[in-house]
Amino acid sequence: MQVLSVISTKGGVGKTTIAANLGGFMADAGLRILLIDLDIQPTLSSYYKLTHTASYGIYEFISTNETKLTKLVSHTTIDNLHLIFSNDDKGQLNTLLLHAPDGRFRLKNLMPMFEPYYDMVIIDTQGARSILLEMAIVASTHLLSPITPEVLAAREFNRGTLQLIEEIQPLQYLGISIPTIHLLINRVPSISNNAKLIKTMLETLFQHQQGLSLLKTYIPAIEAYTKSPILAQPAHRIERKKPSGRLAPAAIDTMRGLAQELFPHYFTQFQGLNGRQDKVVINDT
Repeated sequence: MQVLSVISTKGGVGKTTIAANLGGFMADAGLRILLIDLDIQPTLSSYYKLTHTASYGIYEFISTNETKLTKLVSHTTIDNLHLIFSNDDKGQLNTLLLHAPDGRFRLKNLMPMFEPYYDMVIIDTQGARSILLEMAIVASTHLLSPITPEVLAAREFNRGTLQLIEEIQPLQYLGISIPTIHLLINRVPSISNNAKLIKTMLETLFQHQQGLSLLKTYIPAIEAYTKSPILAQPAHRIERKKPSGRLAPAAIDTMRGLAQELFPHYFTQFQGLNGRQDKVVINDT
């Protein structure tokens, strides 16, 4: 089982959109996916409609080490896509974990309970430094950090997310391995050559940074990702073909590329997903 945390110490970079759409794509490809909403603002929890709502959420899971999946796991309308929703609106978990001897390790210690039931766990995190964010990083096998195509955003990533990773590196002496951060350029405007220029700029800025990998895939600023939470459908179902005259790829091709870069061992499953014929195509020129 793989555990992917979508992280950034900066809010508003699109973590929830990436987590929800990547999870939806991989679920449609046949993988068993569990979404965990660790953000006190429960955006991921309301992204998709639920067919079954569990009695417990993230607060009970973390605060009491609840292990009964029937009490914890809600089911979305998408087959193979389940959710542990956020119900820590007062931010009590941060205080609890700060005073718990296993605070940063609690989620990592709980992860094995999901292995018989899921191929992938995707964790959406809060856009701020916190022990909850550190706990998610420690529990992960993969880290994905969206970044908007701006120089100031890149500098903030350097000051915030990378500095946090550097500060928790000493955990390696306790046997904790911090995964490489996969940097994903998000919301790239549909302008010729813009993606290449941004990618070159970021490569120059981070070329000497260890533990960081800049993904080839980028997420274009297209309407499918805006419509996704409104329709409660993943973007790849909304846009399965690239509109005529647009440079940016179709949402389904973008999500396939992202999934294949992160998890190449599922290449065959991702290639076999061609989209849903009954979903509307949004023409975005």
